[in-house]
Amino acid sequence: MRRVCVFCGSSQGARACYADAARALGTVLARGQIGLVYGGGRVGLMGVLADTVLAAGGEVVGVIPEAMVPKELAHEGLTGLHIVGSMHERKACMAELADAFVALPGGYGTFEEFCEIVTWAQLGLHRKPCGLLNVDGYYDRLLALFDHAVAEQFVRPAHRSLVLEERDPERLLLRLAAYRAPALEQWIGREET
Repeated sequence: MRRVCVFCGSSQGARACYADAARALGTVLARGQIGLVYGGGRVGLMGVLADTVLAAGGEVVGVIPEAMVPKELAHEGLTGLHIVGSMHERKACMAELADAFVALPGGYGTFEEFCEIVTWAQLGLHRKPCGLLNVDGYYDRLLALFDHAVAEQFVRPAHRSLVLEERDPERLLLRLAAYRAPALEQWIGREET
């Protein structure tokens, strides 16, 4: 893994454990010489994560839509910053730049970005690992929803296995690095999306 894309909140959340987890993940990425791809902001967990990787001498590449530059206060000290035209372009660019995907705690945007990248894996558009850093049980209910969707036969068990989960950032990165995508039928080609 050369780079990991991390989806996370533009807020630091209600408890210090979320920022602590962002710092821990950033430290592990930098120590492993794994670059960070993220949403390009300097606020919230995004800023904490980026600042931690940068302070440790790591590579940080941000991707942000032009309209969000003033709203999310685009980080100006990054290794690289891609300013794109739309959220769709942002996600496509992040996916292209990364070898794996992680979600830290966040809100609707984090949920949407993570679920879309898992859907792309389900459709066979990529074979990259996707993991949740389940800080203090933050994603327990989302994981329960995924399991419920399997039980109700809306998600196949093989597709449920596309989502890795760990509470420790080092263990999560080890699992991402060891990941072998399950053999899934490709539903559509990239040109059909």
